[in-house]
Amino acid sequence: MLIDFAPVQVRTRAVPHVVAAVAFAGYSLWSLQRLRTFDASGFDLGIFEQVVRSYAHGHWPVADLLGPGVPALGDHFHPILALLAPFYLLWPSPACLLVAQAFLFALSAVPVTRCAMRVLDSRRGAVVGVGYVLSWGLLSAVNFDFHEVCFAVPMMAFAAEHLLRERWRAAVWCALPLVLVKEDLPLTLAAVGVVLVLNRQRRLGWAVIVFGVASSALLFLVVLPALNPAAVYAHGGGVNPFGGAIVKVSLLLALLVPTAFAALRSPLLLLAVPTLLWRLVSANDRYWGMGYHYSAVLMPIVFLAGLHGARRAARLLPACALVTGLVSLGLQAAHLTDGVWTPSQRAGIDAVLARIPSGSTVLASNRLAPRLTSRCTVLFFDGVTRERPEWVVVARPEQSWPTTLATKALALNELEDTGYLRVEETDSVVLLHRE
Repeated sequence: MLIDFAPVQVRTRAVPHVVAAVAFAGYSLWSLQRLRTFDASGFDLGIFEQVVRSYAHGHWPVADLLGPGVPALGDHFHPILALLAPFYLLWPSPACLLVAQAFLFALSAVPVTRCAMRVLDSRRGAVVGVGYVLSWGLLSAVNFDFHEVCFAVPMMAFAAEHLLRERWRAAVWCALPLVLVKEDLPLTLAAVGVVLVLNRQRRLGWAVIVFGVASSALLFLVVLPALNPAAVYAHGGGVNPFGGAIVKVSLLLALLVPTAFAALRSPLLLLAVPTLLWRLVSANDRYWGMGYHYSAVLMPIVFLAGLHGARRAARLLPACALVTGLVSLGLQAAHLTDGVWTPSQRAGIDAVLARIPSGSTVLASNRLAPRLTSRCTVLFFDGVTRERPEWVVVARPEQSWPTTLATKALALNELEDTGYLRVEETDSVVLLHRE
């Protein structure tokens, strides 16, 4: 990649690991606070716990929150989640997934900080590492439950580092497991092949391109429809490349600002193209903006591309990385609250949930689901489902998503009219039991 790396002094070699360790502690505490205050949700934390719990008990992965017995691999292709099964057996809790995600995100800071220290110097490189840890894409993902993309983030960070150091085969080996993370990520692997071809590694590059494109095509067109009960890809949703122009431009600017636009001068930025392309042409407007977990995998790519594009002449990069990181921290921290319930109300909710026997099947509200998925079969109370399990537990105030509050209120009344009794009721939760 024609980049000059300076040696890192022995006394500063531990800095990338220190940055990662502090990031791990911060991400973990942040995530566990959200779980404690019921800000974590069934969509997506509860879903992924159901998947990992299935693997941990030797079963085909299902996500009952998506529908009773729905095969999770028919929704998204993420068999890499099986790696969490042994840890979940030791710690059967949604917190296990959140801490694992915090570790994987933090791990990606090691190659980013290490490269920054080599390209710039130890002090400025450490500042870039801190800016990366606080980057909006990572903090937004930490502030929204768990997602399988957490595995892809360190993969891309190490792969990009190897590309910068012209360790071509090592870069491919780091990126190869992307095919097990999510169905669109083999296209990012193909982008690694494009970068290899541009660096005259044609045989290896074209092999990676063909494998990546073929893998995604196989997953989209064959594997996912075969595993989906409706025999289709569940997230097709149509295209709308011209909608939300302001939101999309804002996203692109937000990606480039942390590196003072230096990433534009690096071919490494091509690794971000597949993810950006499917997001920006999608008809789903949730993909266009800066929220949720969708930009996490872009962060190591943008930062390392920025380091490559900046070289040693970029004095703005550390300052831009740190300032945008601090702004991101402030914006995301504003959402880290004590939740909608007081501590006494939360204790009351936990007491009500404790009345539900382990092993039961429960129809539960979105915010209550993660409190039950480690010990019960949990279905999603959306006001529409016709499922009638033994137990129903509904939060107050209830979230309107994905239907309406009126729809959910009618559904609750209908349950009581068809054989359910209110066995517990507080100002925060209602528990029904079928006679």
